[in-house]
Amino acid sequence: MGALSSKLRSGEGGKIFFRCPGCGEAHGITVGDGPGPRWGYNGNPERPTFTPSILVRGSKVVRDADGNWTGEWEHDEHGNHVKFVCHSFVKDGRIQFLGDCTHALAGQTVDLPNWER
Repeated sequence: MGALSSKLRSGEGGKIFFRCPGCGEAHGITVGDGPGPRWGYNGNPERPTFTPSILVRGSKVVRDADGNWTGEWEHDEHGNHVKFVCHSFVKDGRIQFLGDCTHALAGQTVDLPNWER
């Protein structure tokens, strides 16, 4: 990944990644022309706006003390993977987390964090 700014990283095929403070991991979207879902981007890497909203769904992972994935998944009392939802708008360098998020920042708006080195 290449650095676009202190807030964003770029990947192949028009991918842009940002750190999500609610999930503690990176989320990526695809901008520009091409096949598949694409988001609008205001072109400002320090105060980005992406449209429309960004919806991420998946299974929660188990992390070690350093925050790295152990290769294991969190399970509920029935042995099923624990699911998560992160749904947000990124506007003018801030993340507005919607109420359907399953993390602690649901319903809050926070600054887009700097990418950790």
